[in-house]
Amino acid sequence: MSLRAFLDSCREDVLEIEEELSTEYEIAAVMRALDGGPLLCFRRVEGHEGFRVVANLCNRKRLLRALGVEGADITAAYRKVIEARERPREPRTLGSGPWEELKPDLTLLPVLRHYEGDAGPYITSAVISARSPDGSVENVSVHRLLVAGKRKMVIRLVPRHLYRLWQMAREEGQDLGIAISIGVHPAVMLASTTPVPFGVSEFCVANSLLGGSLELVELDEVNARAPAGAELVIEGFIKADEMAPEGPLVDITGTHDAVRQQPVVEVSKIWAREEPYYHAILPGGLEHKIFMGFPREAEIWRAVSQVVPAVRAVNLTPGGCGWLHAVIAIEKNVDGDAKNAILAAFSAHPSLKHVVVVDPDIDVYDPEQVEWAIATRFQADEDLIVIKGARGSTLDPSADQETGLMTKVGIDATVPLGRERKAFEKARIPISNRVKELLRRIGAWARRS
Repeated sequence: MSLRAFLDSCREDVLEIEEELSTEYEIAAVMRALDGGPLLCFRRVEGHEGFRVVANLCNRKRLLRALGVEGADITAAYRKVIEARERPREPRTLGSGPWEELKPDLTLLPVLRHYEGDAGPYITSAVISARSPDGSVENVSVHRLLVAGKRKMVIRLVPRHLYRLWQMAREEGQDLGIAISIGVHPAVMLASTTPVPFGVSEFCVANSLLGGSLELVELDEVNARAPAGAELVIEGFIKADEMAPEGPLVDITGTHDAVRQQPVVEVSKIWAREEPYYHAILPGGLEHKIFMGFPREAEIWRAVSQVVPAVRAVNLTPGGCGWLHAVIAIEKNVDGDAKNAILAAFSAHPSLKHVVVVDPDIDVYDPEQVEWAIATRFQADEDLIVIKGARGSTLDPSADQETGLMTKVGIDATVPLGRERKAFEKARIPISNRVKELLRRIGAWARRS
């Protein structure tokens, strides 16, 4: 399964942009203006003939399509992610891929500069794979890469699994070989952001999501694998003993992150398909939030399902940066169920800052409905949970940036079971077939206008 196959399945959603645009802010400006809307294909990139840039690859609807559950209950997608995580399948490995070798010069690639104040052009959709020095452990994860020269990048390496592999290589006095894949099927991207135990390869999770159809290519020089369907593959090494400033770059909150000393990546080879698609993710945009947050929604859904009768939907809201705020629709048997749901959500996703629990009649994706539920079904002295001094996320600039400690809030905005439910429901106006037809014609007229 490849990015190209996915693009073919989304042709009705694709907006082709023929104007020549620069990688310096211009493409990013269009991405920002159309964030969450059509899938964008920029066909003419100034100074990068032969490359096409794709963006807005996945909103929620297109992500469900990529998972093969389009039109299904959102819980079907959550179940699929959980099952792939718990039943990973080893992909088939090939000896070579459908690529031609390019000159190892990063300036040939249409890497975007996104925001004023960014440190430079950043690769934002890099799926990075690496193995431990003895080859027993493989990790696949997404990391941002600052282009700092023709063959030099600086990688933001948080202390998780890839960082651990890098430390293992350093202890043996080695650089860590990596494969950087750009332009992969969305299921591969999603798998690489799905939390799994150290020692489980996210490629195996992706293969399960894709029904066993993922194929990988072995890259012997760097002792790493890359998806055969990738548009671009960069081979390189995370240097054991070379660091450089990384940042600032806008993170998921839409604010600039700090400058840190981070490891340097030295590029050895670049491979590309013919007329490659370069996938660009807007930092802080909806696609960034979807890929980062959707696996966490699945974890929240599973955890909350264990303490309440049913969970109808989970939304890590765009306004909450796709990471810090959750709205959860549940069915409850007793009034304590909503509070148990809040506590389970905080446990499943420790970065959460605020959780709102609503009834199934509230659309968790509609901020106005959620606010209405809080306005009409919530009393602070009975329905508010405040947890002080809890570990949260340093992505929140208001949290303690050294410890990550914050105050968390849970809101039970469900109807009290002992009260007459009709008093908490919005009034309705019956709509006849004649009025439906009139409204249909008015809607068609408005769209033409």
